[in-house]
Amino acid sequence: MSEKREVAPRTEERHSPALVPPIDVLEDETGITLFADLPGVPMDRLTVRVDGDGLLIEGEIAVETPEGTTLAYTEVQTPRLRRVFTLSRELDTTKSDAAFKDGVLKLRIPKAEHAQPRRIAVNVG
Repeated sequence: MSEKREVAPRTEERHSPALVPPIDVLEDETGITLFADLPGVPMDRLTVRVDGDGLLIEGEIAVETPEGTTLAYTEVQTPRLRRVFTLSRELDTTKSDAAFKDGVLKLRIPKAEHAQPRRIAVNVG
């Protein structure tokens, strides 16, 4: 899996600035698991999309202020987070599953059956 610049986002998204969230990728013999840190992104503003061999993870940070107040200072100048990856053809994205809890996205993408290791029986004689 390698990082890719864009995966067919809408024209206005291509030019909007975005923060790059940290992502850990773990690989085992049956697939990969990604952990994406997306603090401040609510579930309804999270997008996880596969387009061909590209994976897009995108979210918009929701800064809630109490009614009657205005935000005086913020360190988050860009409220959008975005990462795009090129996926290996060995991965079967149709069998992916994802969970989102406490600002962390966990995405599991298994390897295709033909790419998983298998034991070969050896017959005697």
